[in-house]
Amino acid sequence: MKLLLGLTAAAIAVAFGNGSSDKTSDANKAVADLDTEYQAAVKRNDAATMDRILAEDFVLVVGSGKVYTKADLLKSAREQDVIYEHQEDTQQTVRVWGDTAVVTALLWEKGKAKDGSTFDKKLWFSDTYVKTPTGWKYVFGQASLALPK
Repeated sequence: MKLLLGLTAAAIAVAFGNGSSDKTSDANKAVADLDTEYQAAVKRNDAATMDRILAEDFVLVVGSGKVYTKADLLKSAREQDVIYEHQEDTQQTVRVWGDTAVVTALLWEKGKAKDGSTFDKKLWFSDTYVKTPTGWKYVFGQASLALPK
């Protein structure tokens, strides 16, 4: 297991003999790029890009147990409830199974909420995407509690 820590998701998939096809590699890249685009849109409060990527029935469950819908996230972005200094992820791993993909990454969020409170935290998240006739859509997200400093 220790040997796998520095490998990319694609390298792990090839090493284990699953997902080594060009089609899977293309899907991995497409979903990785889309998730990165989504994180950047959140940072900019870009509701139009978020709207394009999120499925209509999207749900996000955060570590506290609170549930957010697509409408909740778009409203928050439009009203700029949060101004982000950082909204970047690292250690991104994409796993694809047919028309479903899961992205797992470590997210660093730092910024200021509309009420004046500030935050600076890291957390793990998993984002689930489904391939539709119009392309990949972000259908479900789950985020951990903030990690200890």
